[in-house]
Order: sequence, then structure tokens, then C-alpha cells
Amino acid sequence: MHLSSFFVLLGVATIASALSSNLTQVKDFGPNPRNVSMYIYVPKTLAAKPPIMVVPHWCHGSAQDAFNGRPYASLGDTYGFISIYPDSPNTVDKCWDVSSNQSLTHNGGGDALGIVSMVRWTLDKYGGDKDRVFVTGTSSGAMMTNVLLGSYPDVFAAGSAWAGVAFGCFAGNGFDVWNDACATGKIIKNGTEWADMVKNAYPGYKGFRPKLQVFHGTADTVLYPQNLKEEIKEWTGVFGVSTTPTETTKDTPLPGWTKYKYGKRFEAYEAAGVSHDIPNQADVVMNWFDLKCKEDACYSRKSDK
Repeated sequence: MHLSSFFVLLGVATIASALSSNLTQVKDFGPNPRNVSMYIYVPKTLAAKPPIMVVPHWCHGSAQDAFNGRPYASLGDTYGFISIYPDSPNTVDKCWDVSSNQSLTHNGGGDALGIVSMVRWTLDKYGGDKDRVFVTGTSSGAMMTNVLLGSYPDVFAAGSAWAGVAFGCFAGNGFDVWNDACATGKIIKNGTEWADMVKNAYPGYKGFRPKLQVFHGTADTVLYPQNLKEEIKEWTGVFGVSTTPTETTKDTPLPGWTKYKYGKRFEAYEAAGVSHDIPNQADVVMNWFDLKCKEDACYSRKSDK
């Protein structure tokens, strides 16, 4: 596949041995048909019921790269949440399985089920807050963010996807499929068609839908900017809101970026002139997940009805 590489450094450890800065590997954490590797960072001081943030890496990256390249472990030290860093089993280019029917189906298998098993294990092991599980990723990690929210709306409270594609856009026959038509913005559907793909991932599900924010640069030549438009159509369709923004804010969080809100559950950011190497803004993610909150007034699946 062709997604940009940021860092290449794969760490190996066991549950008892630590990598740099106490990133550790967990084995035997539950159903994991694709053999996705699990790495976790647990702060010395945890919140009473710690939230969990999942940080899937980009293509040509690794769990260690996501750990090194994002500040969520150190932020976890401050705010008491646990961060999980999955590592793709795809040895060719380390991209995530966002194409198989297994990943695109609730409890169907694929990389998605392996990652969800990590979450379930962590919730049980550390007494985590099942109503405050979050996921954020860039590029292939952003695609996986869309997939996890679509296939497992019963697990996650919110997601933040940076330079990804809509749930199901990469769908194909296989686990590690590069979908050039999707990447280049040629897969175009209406909101109902996109929303049906999400809803069909978990037939009969009528419960809570995680909120989502998506980001995309207008100069992205790896995953074309049309993909932002398709994400907007998909998730406004899922939430049953208009594709006309309820609020538009210029120059946020950076000059040239525009924020579009679609009700309270979905927002999209268009970054003028920004390439696929979109600069992650951790404060924006933290605020969206409400991870700096006081324990008696935190965003959760229960509070966002």
C-alpha cells in the first residue's frame, strides 16, 4: 500500500517486561483471529474508573511509533487514563485490515475484533470505565477509527479520525486490500447508502452511537479530499442530521482550518493546503473525548443520550 510512513520501529516485549517508557506487550487477551499485537501504557496513578484510549498506528508504522509520536501516554500520567497501542499483523506495509467483511461486521473477526478484545481485557483487568472508551488514529489508523465506531458502537464512546476514509470505503475481497478507487475519491455514495453500510455492520442494533470528529487536508494526494465529503455524508446519515452545518468556525484549531459542526455528535475539519501528513492536535482530541474533566462531570456514553 501507499500510505505515507512516519517512523519505522517495532517493539517487542512481554507483559512482565517493558519497552521504552513502560510500553508493555500483553498476550492472550481474548479472541484475536488475525494475531494483532497488543501494547499498553498504564500510568502509575489511575483514575478511579480509568477511561481507555486506543491509538492505532498509520501504515508503515508500529505500536511503538504511535506511542512515541503521540503524547497520550504522558497525558495519561496527568489525567489517569490508559492508552492501548495495537500493532498490525500485516508485515508487508503494516496497514490495518479495514477492507474485510470480518472487520466490517460486529464480532465478525479481522483486525477490528482483535483490537476490541484488547479493550475488553483492559476494562476487566483495570476496572476501566466501559462508558468512556475512545479511539483516535491518523491515516490507516483513522480508517480503523471509522471501522471500530461502525462495527462496535456498543464499545466506544467517541472517535477522532485524522486523514482517513468513510467506514466501508475500502471494502474488498481480503484482509489487506488497497482500494485505489476509494483512495482517489472515486467511491461516491449518498448519505443513505453510506449510513446503511454502517448500520448493516451490526444488524438490529438500536443503541448508542459514538460521536466522531474527522479531519482532512485539502492537498491530500494519498487519500483524496473527496473522502472527507464522503465521511460527512456517511456520519450525518448515521446520526440522522442534515449535511448542512449547524455551525462553521474559521481558523480553528490552526489558521486555514475550518470546523463544521453537524449537531452535537459529529464535526468535520477541513485543513486548507494541508497534505496527508496532517499535524495531529492532541488538545483537540483530548477536549473532544473530555479527558481533562472532573470525575463528576465527564463525557460518557451515559451522559450523551
